Amino acid sequence: MQVTRLRVYPVKSLAGLEVGSARVLPWGLADDRRWAVVDPHGEPVTAREANALLSLGAVVLDDGALLLSDRDAESLRVPVPRGAGPVAVGQSRQGSALPADSGSAAWLSARLGRPVRLVWQPDPLVRPVNPSLGGHPGDRVSLADVAPLLLASESSLAQLDRWTDEGTPPMDMLRFRPNVVVDGDPDAPFAEDAWPFVQLGDVRFRVSGVCDRCVMTTIDPGSLARGKEPIRTLAKHRSWDGKTWFGVWLVPQLTASPTPAVIAVGDAVVPG
Repeated sequence: MQVTRLRVYPVKSLAGLEVGSARVLPWGLADDRRWAVVDPHGEPVTAREANALLSLGAVVLDDGALLLSDRDAESLRVPVPRGAGPVAVGQSRQGSALPADSGSAAWLSARLGRPVRLVWQPDPLVRPVNPSLGGHPGDRVSLADVAPLLLASESSLAQLDRWTDEGTPPMDMLRFRPNVVVDGDPDAPFAEDAWPFVQLGDVRFRVSGVCDRCVMTTIDPGSLARGKEPIRTLAKHRSWDGKTWFGVWLVPQLTASPTPAVIAVGDAVVPG
């Protein structure tokens, strides 16, 4: 098996971008989900309720600043708000974050049709992975929902497509927003559910749990149209504990080394 795709999501719930390689840090991939959108009260605003977020892009520039863009090719550079005073945010186990400038708030609010602002996580080491969701002492996470990385398998997606009603277009892996896509064993879809660990290239990860899926997967990332898939089919074949499941959470198992931990497309995938 091998890694076939890598994606980072600089702003939670915005469109991600393909990368050929990525540095692995204790809290996730470099540049992944250190920014998020919140409402005036600091509560998270995600694509679950604000579908238009999926139509916006973000790239982290060399100086750490963020470049926001929309589908009309309009863009905005957002400096890292290191000198800003912290504001309370509703992300679990986070407490506070630093607010970006008023220009980014106006830019995002205009595109969502509601007042929002952008916040930045200055120290990802402060947010532990929830022990009830597979976290161990010392595990840390960015502003991602549950764990530092999400892995999905093409063989599992192919099985999901086979289960889906005839005439339904194949599912786009982007609906599931993984950081790592592997080809998987075509004869053993969903084998990743049972992996205790997995080695991607030279980097070892603990599989901390299977990912439960929400209505966000029913939004087509291109058209933003909502439908019933894949939740309808997952509910028939991948349902337990009142939830549906696809993909697995990963926590890096990094060791002290002068060499940065990096994973890349083409890296070997070795479970166990």
